[in-house]
Amino acid sequence: MSAMYCDQCEQTADGIACRESGLCGKNPDIESLQKILLYGLKGMCAYKHHARRLGKVDPEVDAFVEEALFATVTNVNFDMGSLLEMVLECGRMNLRTMQMLNDGHVETFGTPAPAEVVEGIQEGPGILITGHDMVDLKDLLDQLAGTDIKVYTHGEMLPAHMYPSLHNHPNLAGHYGGAWQKQRMEFEAFGGPILATTNCVLIPSPVNTYLDRFFTTRATAVPGAACIKNNDFSAVIKRAKEIGPLTPTETKMSTVGFHYTTILGIADKVVAAVKSGQVRRFFLIGGCDGAEPGRNYFTQYAQNTPDDSIVLTLGCGKYRIRDYDYGTVAGLPRFLDMGQCNDAYGAIQVALALADAFKCGVNDLPLTLVISWFEQKAVAVLLTLLHLGVKGIVLGPALPAFVSPNVLAVLQEKFDLRPIGTNAKADVAKAMSA
Repeated sequence: MSAMYCDQCEQTADGIACRESGLCGKNPDIESLQKILLYGLKGMCAYKHHARRLGKVDPEVDAFVEEALFATVTNVNFDMGSLLEMVLECGRMNLRTMQMLNDGHVETFGTPAPAEVVEGIQEGPGILITGHDMVDLKDLLDQLAGTDIKVYTHGEMLPAHMYPSLHNHPNLAGHYGGAWQKQRMEFEAFGGPILATTNCVLIPSPVNTYLDRFFTTRATAVPGAACIKNNDFSAVIKRAKEIGPLTPTETKMSTVGFHYTTILGIADKVVAAVKSGQVRRFFLIGGCDGAEPGRNYFTQYAQNTPDDSIVLTLGCGKYRIRDYDYGTVAGLPRFLDMGQCNDAYGAIQVALALADAFKCGVNDLPLTLVISWFEQKAVAVLLTLLHLGVKGIVLGPALPAFVSPNVLAVLQEKFDLRPIGTNAKADVAKAMSA
């Protein structure tokens, strides 16, 4: 029998296709686990980058990144069990990374607390800052000291208002806009300079006119926009002065900043409310937002949660569910915005504290996780939850395409990972009856 040539590599296998022989490692399940690992590493390294800018590093995390990347190199690891272990280890390392980032934020910007935020454009010149990087925001505010230029957070920068040293800065005026997929419209309407600090940035469309007032930082870049490498924001400030006062919009007030330390500070009230039957269930509804069909499921799900439940949220997925009056329960707000996507660390701490208070495991809590995902950081957070053994996570709007059927079967068997349903109201009712 003649040798068969594999068009996906430069190897041959006598009598059998190279893919089947394993010589080139093109097994779809191995590829799937490698992709999960790579996406998890990318997400973790985004958090790791932010933590490093705050002076937080961990040699063990650094070493894992190298080892895990090496495991994805050609002809290194063909074993599903070994790769799955590394995928879950990525979840453990991401937990450490999110803790580093949390600690860096708190040590640098102060202990978080709920804060009132003005949403909308006010009178006077202004700058809009989007992304995730709080260091960029702090540097921008410091460079604006003594001017009348207002700074507005956008997207995942909204949680900045819970940190005292940022919230109390005289130039931080409020918030404008929603999730990342609306930014072309919102940036166009804003009228002033925009500073994009991290991922979740879109290339302006041909009909947009804001490119000459669009700035990015470091690795974040779009064609035609000025990229600032050294955190000298004088060009952004100059552009704000050139443009002058913005057109004010209608404003409203909102409350953000239910950091996990705030929730743990009232843990006795939460526990008492559960024991008395006033609170029957917690729903964590959040993650990434996006534009594809199906994401209205999360809106419907949140709005159908009953009055004797509490809704926790984090990430830009909050924009699907925050513009709704959830009221209060047992003297507590029913809707608690815990922060950025990396603040999933805080949600985990709350779950662990509740499990300790009730002397049970996390999977025994009256807690339902309904997670929207879009990009790599969401993958990293999911791996952290799986590392912790959290079961029954509902994920959508669709399960990741890079998860092969066999790998998905393993994840469903071990962790009861589920896709979102088609009837949010019925799914809420099912969760309440569990």
